[in-house]
Parts: sequence; C-alpha cells; structure tokens
Amino acid sequence: MYQVFLGKISSLSTDCWAQALALHAPTGEQRDRWLAGRGLLSRLFAPQPLPEIVYSEQGKPGFADGYPLWFSISHCDDDIALIVSDEGDVGCSLEHIRPQDNWRTLANAVFSNAEHEEMENEKPESQLAVFWRIWTRKGAIIKQRGAHSWQIVSIDSAASTLHTVSHCQVDSLSLAVCTTTPFGLTTALIHSADDASAEKWSALPE
Repeated sequence: MYQVFLGKISSLSTDCWAQALALHAPTGEQRDRWLAGRGLLSRLFAPQPLPEIVYSEQGKPGFADGYPLWFSISHCDDDIALIVSDEGDVGCSLEHIRPQDNWRTLANAVFSNAEHEEMENEKPESQLAVFWRIWTRKGAIIKQRGAHSWQIVSIDSAASTLHTVSHCQVDSLSLAVCTTTPFGLTTALIHSADDASAEKWSALPE
C-alpha cells in the first residue's frame, strides 16, 4: 500500500504537530522544511508516537530498527510531498514546472537517449513540462536508491524494467514516485496533507 500527500511548508511547519517537535528541529534555512516533514509524519502516526528516524551513510532518512514502513519526502519552494509505503523502499521528487535558462543544456548533459527521444517527440510548447517530468522521475529513482544527486546522469528513467516509477502533474507541480512494487500515481491518489491521519493509513503497525 502506498499513500501520497501534498501540502504547504508554511502551514505544516507551524501547526501543533510540528511545534511539538520544535526543540529537536535544526536551525537555519532547513528548519521549516524539517518541521513540515516531521510534523506531517507525526500527524499520520498520531496518536502513536513517531518512530525514531535515522539516516543511511548516503543521508537517506528512514525508520530505525527495521520498522516496517518506508517514506520519502521532497520539497520545492513552499510545497512538500510525502510518500509512505508498507511494500518496500520509496523515493519521491517534486519540482515546479518553470522556465530555466539552461534546461536544454542540462537535458543534453544528463538525459539518456530514450529520455531525449521522449522529450523531442513532444510539441515544442510541451517540452519544458516533459523536461521536468523526466527530471522528477530521475530524482525519485535516486531517492529510492539512496544515491547521490550527482549520479543522476547514470539514471535512465525510461528503463522501466529496472524500477517502478510513475509521474503526475498537479497544476504547476511535477511529482514523481519510485516504488518497490507497481504503483501508478494519479491525481486521484494524492491526498491533502490536511487529511493525513492514522485512520486513513490502515497499514500502520500497532
């Protein structure tokens, strides 16, 4: 089972769930993102306490002591995405579809031949959105693997036999998830962060 949530950092980082963790939050520019992510997870687990979160050698967060749930969080400006799974490790990547001066140069540097073909087969006015679709797919695969961002050039998101990755556009947001088992992301499967609760996550361990 997979659950995907979208929310706003500005509201999640100041709600009661986040503020209960404020003493443990880092300082600096990452503080609000940290509070929003931990607050959203806490809301999902309540009334159970949030399990301990540890980091891999590559910096990938996960629950400690073999706790049988996996999650991935992505941020972009004031938006935050979370995917939670009981089927194995996951990754998610969130970006705003926006103009970028060097996006074609970037695509030439890191896209595979198949990814280039996917983009070039679209009408010119649609290619920027396709660029971000491919970019977030690659990012989701990297996060699922716990790899480093510089390894994006070695990721071919069109090689579907190697991983399960799906994508959805929500207004101006490009969201991709990489899952252990087949999962097709659609807008109907994306929940508001305000709706996150343990009652809606039936697979939470007791």
